[in-house]
Amino acid sequence: MSPLRPGAVIGILGGGQLGRMLASAAAQLGFDVLIYSPEDDPPAGRLAAGAFQADWDDAAALSEFAEACDVITLEFENVPVASVEIIERAGKSVLPGAKSLSVSQDRLTEKTFLNDHGIPTAPFREINQLDDIVLALEALGGYGVLKTRRDGYDGKGQAWVRLGHGGIKEAWTALGERPCILEGAIAFDCEISVLVARSINGATMSWAPPRNSHEYGILARSTVPSGLSKTVEDEARAKAMHLAEALGHVGVLALEFFVLPDGTLLANEFAPRVHNSGHWTPEACQTGQFEQHIRCVAGWPLGDTRRLFDAEMINLIGDAGLVDPATLKLNDILTLYGKREARPGRKMGHITRRLGPRKD
Repeated sequence: MSPLRPGAVIGILGGGQLGRMLASAAAQLGFDVLIYSPEDDPPAGRLAAGAFQADWDDAAALSEFAEACDVITLEFENVPVASVEIIERAGKSVLPGAKSLSVSQDRLTEKTFLNDHGIPTAPFREINQLDDIVLALEALGGYGVLKTRRDGYDGKGQAWVRLGHGGIKEAWTALGERPCILEGAIAFDCEISVLVARSINGATMSWAPPRNSHEYGILARSTVPSGLSKTVEDEARAKAMHLAEALGHVGVLALEFFVLPDGTLLANEFAPRVHNSGHWTPEACQTGQFEQHIRCVAGWPLGDTRRLFDAEMINLIGDAGLVDPATLKLNDILTLYGKREARPGRKMGHITRRLGPRKD
């Protein structure tokens, strides 16, 4: 693929906040953006040059969308692989592509892939029926988290279970009695993530790993520097780069880790896209994650990912997204996502704060 020239059209599958921020970055680089989303009035569509509203299984609409674009990317990992294949049959590239999507969409496939490529995870077992849960708990220390294999995010699609405490059948029922995995409980010290970008020619670069804190299963805050040793951070970055290469991924990818008290890293999950824990990068780094992703899919050279500032990113969730401008602090850099309605657990925006020039 030859590098795209400014004025080319980049398509984005999905119309949420990540697509909105990708569209903004693409426009800054001189590209036009088209959004494809089943939603009516998606946030990204109001920032793009145009939007297609159609279902993911609408082959005619997907083919028309493909024809209108020079290259296509995605903003979330639950785009059906079949939709990507329709676009590819129409002769257009989808980056990162079907492999990254298919591996990330199934937790069993994902964790098996990570382990097979030398990236350890918490111990886990496949769950296909109620009786499997007790057997898995017996093998994994009696306590763990039951997760649906597909479609869970932000704490959804999971439930903690423990041998001898009841509630196992209720958890299985609440998750829809569908294929799951059970992960053994891990006594970890903190959570970090690594965002890595891989270009079409295979070059990779990563950003400083942020330390992440969650509330009710939703990312609440990301902070850099992480406070961890360079040895631990370098190992995490190397594993994320290795994952991107193993997938043949093009674009930005995020790999989340549990950090144990002795510095051991256990991968939690990865997202084949730009990521909430990297929202601080545009304000604190030479090149932010959204511009970098557009550079990747356009076939451009990677930008410098060096961190210029210490920073923290705070998610605005639910009613917290109804920001009163009078409450903003002097160094608050506010990004709102253009969502029409605030709901509990819904990400409405974020604030990035530069905490001063980089010190480490």
